[in-house]
Amino acid sequence: MPMRASRAAPRYAAGLALALLLGRAAGAERVERFYGYAFELDSGRFLYTEAHRQRYDGERWLGGEVRYVDAQGREFARKTLDFSASPYVPTYRLEVPGDGYLEGITAVAGRDVQLIKRERADAPLRRRELALDGTLAADAGFNSLLLDHLDALRRGATLAFRFIAAGRLDAYRLRVRELGDTQFEGRPAVRLQAEPDSLLRLLVAPLQLVYDPERRRLLEYRGPSNVHDPASGASWNVRVSFSAQPPAQALPLPPP
Repeated sequence: MPMRASRAAPRYAAGLALALLLGRAAGAERVERFYGYAFELDSGRFLYTEAHRQRYDGERWLGGEVRYVDAQGREFARKTLDFSASPYVPTYRLEVPGDGYLEGITAVAGRDVQLIKRERADAPLRRRELALDGTLAADAGFNSLLLDHLDALRRGATLAFRFIAAGRLDAYRLRVRELGDTQFEGRPAVRLQAEPDSLLRLLVAPLQLVYDPERRRLLEYRGPSNVHDPASGASWNVRVSFSAQPPAQALPLPPP
């Protein structure tokens, strides 16, 4: 989950910019690169590195790429993103070549969103069309939506929306609220919690996120991974840290 917000939506109660960095002149296209380090939530075992490459036009997030590299330095999954149709619902494609897994959003047009999913290389490609109505977010657009509402959340507001889960070919109602202040690497930070806005919250653990409210950055994510273990096919439950320094277990990688 990552990192900067798009400015296509109103700056609103703050800016979501979160993903974001500040004070850039509109029209100056640039590329930002950074890493996230994923650990198994229960055991603390290092799992993989996320190598992010994001393109911006001024402060508008255009799209980018994420490479997923395991503890042995092998790339096992890759995702591409394009926010040209919506700041919160990107078209994207996530592939795990080792087993043929594929999911994504192929089109965001008019009032419709087109989803695809394939469980493995020899399985059929499944498709579903969802109506593009109300407040929606998908994949990394979730981060942009939170950033655009970060100030309101810090004032005690609750943000309700539907999250499109292409990996399940469905959308779910979520709600987000602030849990309080904390610190990350010695800097002030704020904790948010996202949970189903339905009775599913009795069965599903909430997602927890840590943001830097000044620099508008996602610092840590705790919840289900958006990639799965290629060996078992099961989704990892992870803590992803966007720390300044890589952990000792992460092999050095070339710039994304």
